[in-house]
Amino acid sequence: MTTFTPTTSAETLSTIAWAAAEDSPLEILGHGSKRGIGRPQQSEHTLDLSNLSGVTLYEPAELVLSAKAGTPLAAIESLLAENGQQLAFEPMDYGPLLGGEPGRGTIGGVLAANLSGPRRLKAGAARDHILGIAAVSGRGEAFKSGGRVVKNVTGYDLSKLMANSWGTLAVFTDVTFKVLPAAETEVTLAIRGLLDDHATAAMALALGSSAEVSSAAHLPERVAARVAGGSLGSDAATLLRIEGFGPSVAYRIAALKDLLKNAGPLQEISGSVSYSVWRDIRDCAPFADGSERPVWRVSMAPSQGHLMVLELRMQAAVDAFYDWQGGLIWLRMQQDDPEAGLLRGLIRKYGGGHATLVRATPSHRAAVPVFESQAPPLAALSARLKAEFDPKNILNPGRMAPGAGSATLAPATEGGAQ
Repeated sequence: MTTFTPTTSAETLSTIAWAAAEDSPLEILGHGSKRGIGRPQQSEHTLDLSNLSGVTLYEPAELVLSAKAGTPLAAIESLLAENGQQLAFEPMDYGPLLGGEPGRGTIGGVLAANLSGPRRLKAGAARDHILGIAAVSGRGEAFKSGGRVVKNVTGYDLSKLMANSWGTLAVFTDVTFKVLPAAETEVTLAIRGLLDDHATAAMALALGSSAEVSSAAHLPERVAARVAGGSLGSDAATLLRIEGFGPSVAYRIAALKDLLKNAGPLQEISGSVSYSVWRDIRDCAPFADGSERPVWRVSMAPSQGHLMVLELRMQAAVDAFYDWQGGLIWLRMQQDDPEAGLLRGLIRKYGGGHATLVRATPSHRAAVPVFESQAPPLAALSARLKAEFDPKNILNPGRMAPGAGSATLAPATEGGAQ
C-alpha cells in the first residue's frame, strides 16, 4: 500500500490520472478527522492531501477566501477571527467524537461532507457558502466551477453538486468560500427543566417570534452537564441563541424573556460560556466519550423528533439531544443491532427523514448501511453522476455503499454529518 502526498494541484492530477490508468482505488484523505465515517475503505492506496495547504487569496473587504483543499480549518478560522469574520455556517469538528484530536479537519473536507453547525437554521451549510472549486475527477481530468464572486453565472453549479459526495466524485485541490462578519455580541437564553415535548413547543414559539433566534437546541436532563465543562448543571436546558449588535441583542433577549416567561425558569448565558455551549453542541461533545458505542445523526421534521425518540427509548437504551429546533437529533446507542432497522423504521413512521451512522466499530459500519438509502429515481441519478465523474470507481470506493453502489450521494439535508 502506497501513500501519495502531493504538494501541488499538478501532482494531485498526475496521481489520480495514474490511478485511473491502472484501475487502482484511492482512499482520499486530509488529516483523517472524518476517516471513521462511512463504510471501511476498500482501497489499495491513499491520496493524502495534508501537504496541499495554504490560503491563496483572502480579501476581507470582499468577504472572499480561497485556500488549497488540505488547509487546516483551524488555521482558516484563526485568520478570519483576526479580521472579525467567520465561516457563518460554523462547520462541525468530528475529531473528538471519533476519538481524534480537535482542530484536524481541512477546508476541503468541510465541503466534501457539507458540514454545518447549530447556526444552520439561519446560515445554511457549506454548500450555501461555496463560491468556486478546482478539482480532479476520477477520470484524471482537472476542472473548475464557480469563481471568486457571489454572483457568478458559469453554467452548472458543480461546486454545490460536490457537497456531501464524501470524495466519491472528485478530489478538491482549491476551494473558495464566502465569509461573513462575526457577531459583535452573543447571548443564550436557557429555559431549564423542560421535558422534550415542552422544549419542542418552546423552541417553535421562539423561532416564530421577531427575536431572530439564530440557533435552538434542547439538552435533556444529565446531557446538559456534558457541555461547557459542566457549567450548565444537570437539569435539562432548552437553549436559544441571539447574535448581533449589543443593543439589538439586549432588546431581543428581553422580548424573548417576556414571550417565554411562563415556559419555565429562565437563565441568561453570555460571553465565553455561551460560545462554549454552542461549540460543544456543534461538535456533539456530550457523546465524545472515547468509546465506539454507535452514534447516529438524524434529520427529520422538528415537530416529530421528540415523538420518534420517545418511542425509540421504549425499545432500546439510547441517549439523545436535539439541535436545529429538533430537526437534527444526535443519538448514542448502548449496543449495535437491532437499532439500525428499528431507528430507520421509526423515522419513516414519524414522517420520514435521514439517519447517518457517524460512529461505530469497523465491523458494525461494514454490516449496516451507514448512509440512508435513496429512492430509486435519485439513486439512478447518483449512479449516472458517478459514471460521469468516476467511471472506474477509484475514488473512495465502498465508503458510502458496498460495491458499485459506492457512488450513492448522502442526502443533502444531512449536511454532514453533514
